[in-house]
Amino acid sequence: MTIKYLLTSGMLLVTISCFAQAITKAKINHTAVFVVNLEASRHFYQDILGLDTIPEPFHDGKHAWFKTGPGIAMHVIQGADAKKDYFKNQHICFSVASVKAFTEVLTKNNILWEDRDGAKQAITVRIDGVQQIWLQDPDGYWVEINDAKD
Repeated sequence: MTIKYLLTSGMLLVTISCFAQAITKAKINHTAVFVVNLEASRHFYQDILGLDTIPEPFHDGKHAWFKTGPGIAMHVIQGADAKKDYFKNQHICFSVASVKAFTEVLTKNNILWEDRDGAKQAITVRIDGVQQIWLQDPDGYWVEINDAKD
């Protein structure tokens, strides 16, 4: 075997390995929440959080899709029998330019929020300076809002 053959073979194996990793590496496409009242949830995610709607293929009045990032969506699906209790640590997080300005929107709409530890109408400041609050959507799913800059 020549050095040229070994180098070519090695490069081919590296290329195949990288290609295989690219094919099997997962990335987030969408999240979904199962809700009791689609209109209440649509109002929350569209009018309170400010998410943009995107076309959904079903057109059955039971789905609302929202853009949550580049190439990432949130599917809100009607059909849940009842609201449930959820753990705060299982949440979705959205970033805003100003947590203070966002809390003003919540106050105007009579929506309660709390800090990480549950203190009402309080803001947590993480060790890195990021401000964050938690609130629940109409079905009780926890949502974190923070001012992280990517």
